[in-house]
Amino acid sequence: MGFQTAFRRLSLQNRHLLQFRTMSQYTTRQIGAANTLENRIFIEKNDHTVVSPFHDIPLFADANNGILNMIVEVPRWTNAKMEISKEEPFNPIKQDIKKGRLRYVRNCFPHHGYIWNYGAFPQTWEDPQQQHPETKAKGDNDPLDVCEIGEQVGYVGQVKQVKVLGIMALLDEGETDWKVIVVDVNDPLASKLNDIEDVENNLPGLIRATNEWFRIYKIPDGKPENQFAFSGEAKNKKYATEIIHECHEAWRRLVSGQSPAKTASYDLSIANTSLPDTPGYVTKSDPAYQSIPLDSRKPPAPIEPAISKWFYIASAQV
Repeated sequence: MGFQTAFRRLSLQNRHLLQFRTMSQYTTRQIGAANTLENRIFIEKNDHTVVSPFHDIPLFADANNGILNMIVEVPRWTNAKMEISKEEPFNPIKQDIKKGRLRYVRNCFPHHGYIWNYGAFPQTWEDPQQQHPETKAKGDNDPLDVCEIGEQVGYVGQVKQVKVLGIMALLDEGETDWKVIVVDVNDPLASKLNDIEDVENNLPGLIRATNEWFRIYKIPDGKPENQFAFSGEAKNKKYATEIIHECHEAWRRLVSGQSPAKTASYDLSIANTSLPDTPGYVTKSDPAYQSIPLDSRKPPAPIEPAISKWFYIASAQV
């Protein structure tokens, strides 16, 4: 490739990425205070139409260039276990609850909170009735999990444009829980990160730290160390892309009503405002849409000091 051709391609790439720097189609509608049971973060378009981060936001921001949308559920360095509510209409983001108490991940030395922007791909679903031929475990009934490794700290409900680098297969309580490794297309290192081996070359230690984090993060809560398929190996971009397409197709079957029993069996809401040919489609005049609360954001509630405690984990694999 000649210098002029390479320069033109690089210029085209830079111009292409510029459009995403100004792309802010979505905002958040916040209900109540963070760190409370009542807190919800709805995602809405700029015209204030509430959309489902599970069903309405497109998976592909630019399919021709391999750019996907991801929803940030947990910003880097934070501890609150925020997640898309699969059960509630329009799937707001809320903090996970166990036994009536808000859930936080513990600080397992040397990791503080989540070590990436953690979230999910919209329009994906890990089908709990489908067993993966290599992991020998079924899906976990969630959208695909995403670890975004760029330098910017995100915010809850942010819609980032990312490119896929690789994937890891966590085996969580007998289920396949894929973790897709991605980078924000606007990150300073984005042009150098194009596949999983580039992560180690440019961010040495991050894949190892990611493996360690997922293995040990539940130990302070009295649970055993998690295991990975593939001996903890991170698979490459091609493998990750295949998994993403499989989960996108599983979501399509779910939201189109081709698997109505699954929606009921797994307590999933398929309410949406952008897919008129699906059984969950809701117009803005529908009572279900009218019942969405207005923004009532409040300052965050205080977090128990114990959440900041460090745990030092002894693990044979660390």
